[in-house]
Amino acid sequence: MDLPAIDVEVVPEKFEDVKVEGPSFPCDLFDTEVVHKIAQALLPGLASACVDNTTGGLFRSPASVAVDIRKEMVEHLTQRSHSFVAESVILEGSADTEVSEHPFDIISDFVDDFASSKRNLFSRVSGWLLSERREDRIDDFVQEMEINGFWLLDRREAVAQTLLKNVDFKNAFHCNMNFGSAEELDEHNPNCGFRSINCMNEGCNSSFCAAHMEKHDSICPFKIIPCEQHCSESLMRREMDRHCITVCPMKLVNCHFYSIGCQSTVPHCMVEQHQSDNLDSHLLYVLQVTHKDVSAEDLKRRVEQLKELSPIELAEAKNVRSLTSKVKNLESTLGPLEVTVPKTENKENTETENNENTEVTVPKIENKENTETENKRNREVIVPKTENEESKENTETENKENTEINVSETENKEHIPVEAEH
Repeated sequence: MDLPAIDVEVVPEKFEDVKVEGPSFPCDLFDTEVVHKIAQALLPGLASACVDNTTGGLFRSPASVAVDIRKEMVEHLTQRSHSFVAESVILEGSADTEVSEHPFDIISDFVDDFASSKRNLFSRVSGWLLSERREDRIDDFVQEMEINGFWLLDRREAVAQTLLKNVDFKNAFHCNMNFGSAEELDEHNPNCGFRSINCMNEGCNSSFCAAHMEKHDSICPFKIIPCEQHCSESLMRREMDRHCITVCPMKLVNCHFYSIGCQSTVPHCMVEQHQSDNLDSHLLYVLQVTHKDVSAEDLKRRVEQLKELSPIELAEAKNVRSLTSKVKNLESTLGPLEVTVPKTENKENTETENNENTEVTVPKIENKENTETENKRNREVIVPKTENEESKENTETENKENTEINVSETENKEHIPVEAEH
């Protein structure tokens, strides 16, 4: 069964307000952005209810029940919206329940509850097993209703306005003012904060209430704004990122001599000024590459020589390769680099240190000799003799003396006869 060709307008039931004396002209302006968002959520909710209600049926299709279920849905949402204030008071008393105050969240919960209530037994079982197929069927039915013009957007927005007014008890998304005459209402409408206006930025088709003008203006992709990097250009917000990373003259770039030591990042438009102001340091970086073992003081003197010889030619070099080439050409004219050799001093200092170290080791030799002398003396210490040893030595000495006396007497006896003979 196809959807009806002519859509029948369904207007939610309105509960009578408290009567006031005299005529009343209320302002019926709403936050159009929220109203449109709620209206967009109604059609998928209806499709979900129709698909789940006819799942497994052989003679029923979602289109065959769309009209009846839509009527039930509008009545359900209207009843829930009127009782929302009482429900919210009860829910606020529960510590485990969080209650949203945004109308879209509130009405979306109402729609989900209604769709769940229309699910039959077969859809409840198959919903767990065939969830992807179910979602596809719902999307297909939403497209079918849109193509056939079933429940057009403007009629859904009329329902959404009533629902929003019922749940927005803080009057944050609609105007609740009443006037005594139509003239007063006409004077109010052009100045109401909920009047609908269109974005004035060229290319933007957004529509919103006047109260959100500043919010939209701060994010509108078509608004012309000055460059975020403070160049002279003004362009659309949506083109800002591409401009800043591609053609903006104030984008930060590395110095052309970054590879040999210059770690500066400068705006693209100030690269030449940076190279001119830092020519000395760039020359020093180049010389450090070509003369690796030379001191910084010698290289600084070489920098001064190169600048004196051809400052203009060096200033024209824009990158490492060109500056290195010019430096080599100028050095061939200047001749070999004069290097101060602090190596002799270092050698003398080394020799002095070695001599000091030698002198330090000498006392060790003297100490060694003193040790040997002491050891020798210790070996020469006379061991005290016992009494027997002393008496033995005395006896030997006496015997030796007696022997010497006997020898002398014998010699005297030999000489006596000779004298007698004479």
